[in-house]
Amino acid sequence: MHLTQLTGSFVDNTLIDWLRAAAFIVGGWLVGQVLYRLAGSVLSPMAQRTATRIDDALVTRLRTPVVVLITLLGLIAGYQQLTVSERAGLWIGRGIHVAVALCVTWIVTRILVAVAREVLLARARREGSESEARLVPGVTTAIQVIIWGLGAVVALNNAGYDVGALLAGIGIGGLAMALAAQETVANIFGGITIYADRPFRVGDRVRVDGHDGFVLEVGIRSTRIHSLEGPVVVIPNKKFTESVVENISLEPSRRVRHELGLIYETPPERLERAMEVLREIIEANQTDLEQEHLISFTTFGAYSLNIIFIYFIRKNADIFATQSRIHLEVLRRFHAESLSFAYPTSVELQGTYKA
Repeated sequence: MHLTQLTGSFVDNTLIDWLRAAAFIVGGWLVGQVLYRLAGSVLSPMAQRTATRIDDALVTRLRTPVVVLITLLGLIAGYQQLTVSERAGLWIGRGIHVAVALCVTWIVTRILVAVAREVLLARARREGSESEARLVPGVTTAIQVIIWGLGAVVALNNAGYDVGALLAGIGIGGLAMALAAQETVANIFGGITIYADRPFRVGDRVRVDGHDGFVLEVGIRSTRIHSLEGPVVVIPNKKFTESVVENISLEPSRRVRHELGLIYETPPERLERAMEVLREIIEANQTDLEQEHLISFTTFGAYSLNIIFIYFIRKNADIFATQSRIHLEVLRRFHAESLSFAYPTSVELQGTYKA
């Protein structure tokens, strides 16, 4: 082949230009294939020997998009070896910018999803919670939607489109869709918030929005609670971000307060004996002695001598059984000590009133 043939023009480029462009394109593809195989034969075994599983997930999930990106870079390098018309160059340049933006978005999405998935699954395995593992697909889906949405905006902007005008054009329809889906979105983000903040776990007893019961399951949209009344209550997750949540299971001990009223005929020494009996009952039952219990003669009531009786039940004790046992013991001991509880009474004063 003569040099004149190699330097001859073909679609505004010489054969040497076309060969050089083809070399860059094929070279990029070959480099990508080599890296793909090296990742499978070298990086994957190395990742499997580490304690964490995140690197395994990254090697597996990044092989394909990285190969595509390297091939795309080779294609760009090959394109730069050619001379094209201004109009063709404009459209090709836009296509390249869109392709690069989408490929980078693909890689970023896979990195974030792989890391989030492995971190959340490791946490669920550590806690032994199946319900928390069910939140992982919802979290990863939310990540993908957010990242791909941002990537699409960047790609359109790189392609030369006025993204602001485009968003304004679909603003009314988007607003209608947002209003229709706001409850679902609020519940999904509520589920993510529950998983992130961990205000309670499955099995904990909680109070929220007037409901009191034990958590059975935490889903991506709602949480099921077995209420103390019996029924299973399904509560939308957004309620846990809007309302005050009381995790009763996390309290160090249960505080119980009573105000006991004895009749006014009770002499001072018998009143002191009543307080001693209450202290004995506290010490003999499953109460938290590290807490400061309170037994105090506080007020002269309208029809009784009032004793404040505050005690704390240990966290690992049966709350209701302990309360019943203490209250029955109070009744027995007070009856044995001839200590009488007061109830509303009135005394009629008899006599002659003289002006």
